[in-house]
Amino acid sequence: MTTRTMTISAIHAAYRSGELTPQQLLTECLAQAKADIHLAWISVLSDEQLAAYLKGLEGHSPDDMPLFGIPFAVKDNIDLLDLPTTAACKEYAYQPKEHAFVVAQLIAAGAIPLGKTNLDQFATGLVGVRSPYGACQNSFDPDYISGGSSAGSAVSVATGQVCYSLGTDTAGSGRVPASFNNIIGLKGTKGRISCSGVVPACQSLDCVTIFTTTAADAKAVWQVAGTFDPVDPFARAAVPAKAMPAAFTFGVPAPEQLAFFGDEAAEMLFWQSVETLKELGGEAVTINLDPFVQAAKLLYEGPYVAERLAAIKDFFRDDPTRCLPVIQTIVGGAEKRAAVEAYEALYALQRYKRVTDAELAKVDFIVTPTAGTIYPIADVEADPIQLNSNLGHYTNFMNLLDYCAIAIPSGFRMTGLKQGLPFGVTLFAPAFQDDALLAIADLWQRKLALPLGATGQEFPANTPVVAQPSNGMIDVLVCGAHLSGLPLNWQLTDRKAFLKQVTATAKAYRMYALAGGPPYRPGLIRDTDNGAAIAVEVWSVPAEHFGSFVAGIPAPLGIGKVELADGSWVSGFICEPCGLDGAEEITALGGWRNYINMKNI
Repeated sequence: MTTRTMTISAIHAAYRSGELTPQQLLTECLAQAKADIHLAWISVLSDEQLAAYLKGLEGHSPDDMPLFGIPFAVKDNIDLLDLPTTAACKEYAYQPKEHAFVVAQLIAAGAIPLGKTNLDQFATGLVGVRSPYGACQNSFDPDYISGGSSAGSAVSVATGQVCYSLGTDTAGSGRVPASFNNIIGLKGTKGRISCSGVVPACQSLDCVTIFTTTAADAKAVWQVAGTFDPVDPFARAAVPAKAMPAAFTFGVPAPEQLAFFGDEAAEMLFWQSVETLKELGGEAVTINLDPFVQAAKLLYEGPYVAERLAAIKDFFRDDPTRCLPVIQTIVGGAEKRAAVEAYEALYALQRYKRVTDAELAKVDFIVTPTAGTIYPIADVEADPIQLNSNLGHYTNFMNLLDYCAIAIPSGFRMTGLKQGLPFGVTLFAPAFQDDALLAIADLWQRKLALPLGATGQEFPANTPVVAQPSNGMIDVLVCGAHLSGLPLNWQLTDRKAFLKQVTATAKAYRMYALAGGPPYRPGLIRDTDNGAAIAVEVWSVPAEHFGSFVAGIPAPLGIGKVELADGSWVSGFICEPCGLDGAEEITALGGWRNYINMKNI
């Protein structure tokens, strides 16, 4: 298990400081993957294949590649050109001719895959034990299930072998493993991440998911992975999310509708989670969970299971014994389903959705346990169908009803046989509210400050902040006469802009007092070798007024991207080098206010 902090911001900071190189990190990560004892991996890159990816980073840096040198894992039902795709079935394996669309986007952004991870065969299961490559072990206790079907993807992140991983989710496979391994599991809006190059489970419901240790990392990967794919017939273009109000409302199922399957410690942690949301500014509203649960039953107890057969029908019908017995039972059960049943289920689902949408409309989002309990591997192997079904109690309805969701760590059981095992909750909202949920998850993580996965490492205080969606606002960094109370601040306030953050830049900038004036103006220049942190403010400007604001900025100043102290980037004032003629460097003063106070201007 790594001793490094495997977050994007921490890795990029180490690259920028020269403490670490991509070759050092990726070589180290590949060695860890090869030595993994959790059965998280099915295959990994060779040293030669890794070298080819590293060569692709030459001439680049974190400044032009948002995922520069970031190691990631790929669930083995998602195509990676270098390695076979097995879907955890050796007889089904094939060699892809190209990367899956989402994998290609991530690599283009500088990320480097390490290999393919273990899963429940054909992504059918929430347990992580249905694999001929062995039962993937929980990152906290090897006797317990890792959760599935994205088992190895979650464990590889929780143990710090990679920074993030890709999973898939049809019925909870991108959320349950997150809960069982103390990490983030983002199941975004259906269709927002392309499924081109993914072995389908239920093609109309499948989602590619993201596992990380922080909401900030999930947001960074989401921004790249969510590129629209015109080839995927189920792909959907992004729709701006609505920001959650500071005083948000959240739905909580009625106590009698919650199921913990005898896990009293999990029940206690859930109600503690409700209190945490209240402490973050939320108001709890009781909602009726029953229609959600009834809709969920359609997925496995109705004809929707026939879509799993449709995904592999030729392979399955030629010789079903090539699949594990439990997969034969589940997929084979679809043979007796009729088309009439499918339409009846579709009509029932629409009726349920009308009711569940009305429940969700009462609040900004709903919170549930991600799973009501967790089981030992031996128990699941003895009762594979029922215990798996129990784990889907809160997850099976999500894609059927077209909601987005994020699974977040909530704490650790303090009593009982399962003491020390993690527990998590899921926040879900209407489609396209992904960015708003990510921001709530970030507030949550900062509040609880739980350790990262199973590494024991503290939640990094300098993790970039995940802001709520802008709701038609554009953030702009100011560093001079536009600061609060200074002569040009009216140009912001008259446009109904508001102060969002008082902060500082990264230690990578130099500041100059430009010639001329009044008004006297500073110039901000990026210099990663000799720069310092400069005091700044971030203002939110209504989008309809942003153009007129920028149009009034005189040369040599302009708007570009500026890095903040937390590693995030924002649009802000920068200066062209030609503007430094006759300028006085004032970097050592740390900001414009200190300069004008010293000069008494």
